[in-house]
Amino acid sequence: MSEEIAVVAGDGIGREVVPPAVDVLDALDRGFEFVEADAGDAVLEATGDPLPEETYDLVASADATLFGSVGESAADVILPLREAVDSFVNVRPAKAYPGVDALRPETDLVFLRENSEGVYKGIESKLTADVSTLTRVVTTSASERLAEYACDYAPEGFTVAHKANVMRETDGRFLDAVEGVADERGVETERALMDALAMHLCLRPEEYDVVVCPNLAGDVLSDLAAGLVGGLGLLPSANVGPERGVFEPVHGTAPDIAGEGVANPCAAILSAAMLLDFLGYGADADRVRDAVEAVLEDGPRTPDLGGDAGTDDVAAAVLDEL
Repeated sequence: MSEEIAVVAGDGIGREVVPPAVDVLDALDRGFEFVEADAGDAVLEATGDPLPEETYDLVASADATLFGSVGESAADVILPLREAVDSFVNVRPAKAYPGVDALRPETDLVFLRENSEGVYKGIESKLTADVSTLTRVVTTSASERLAEYACDYAPEGFTVAHKANVMRETDGRFLDAVEGVADERGVETERALMDALAMHLCLRPEEYDVVVCPNLAGDVLSDLAAGLVGGLGLLPSANVGPERGVFEPVHGTAPDIAGEGVANPCAAILSAAMLLDFLGYGADADRVRDAVEAVLEDGPRTPDLGGDAGTDDVAAAVLDEL
């Protein structure tokens, strides 16, 4: 029985970079069944709802989802879709590739970001005309779940990003839970204050391999790492749940270039490679990554990487490499 892949392109350049990623998956001839669905700003404007029920249900039942990008309605789309697959970890690799003018070409690391709570729970209140509050949620159970994944992903050890010296209760709980699981599993950990880690990543990224982060910290630090390797057009990600996952490029809708046909499809294609890994097609995933790396090294390249090629040119080159 073939796997069902939900395809939610979303808004902006999501509609331009997701089709090449689908073409790559289709070219592998694994018999995937692709089912398209809508979400995002355009759907909100047309229907009043950025995330139709049928889209949510499709993602909740499909074997995996390939997602593009959403604009102003992002919090109303991607957060529920992560919940739909019970995603507890967001996996974000940041790697410098040959041929790309990277600020730090020695960078090759992965962020494992808690994906279900923290400030992204969206518990905000306006108390008065002068006062608004945001509630940060950190649980031992979610932190331990992330730690179990981290121990399986990086049994040789990992860095734990935190700010427990200030957020003593919440980040203290996160730190204790993650280190407790790692101790039980015999996995070595190293602590790093997240603000100091941001500086160290810029100066010495080669000293880090896998970094385990609370939700917001993982979001910010992985975007910082994008600047070290050549930009957001190179960063894929995986929202991993126990049985299903949502795979998306880290970049947003890029309204300044949307519709011009010059968006970099590599992050979306690399996200498709992570989808293949998740479904058990590791050899195919490696083939896709090798093809992308060959194109990045030899060209063609999109303008964000100093080239003059269009989205379709890069996508065609990746397919040729495959």
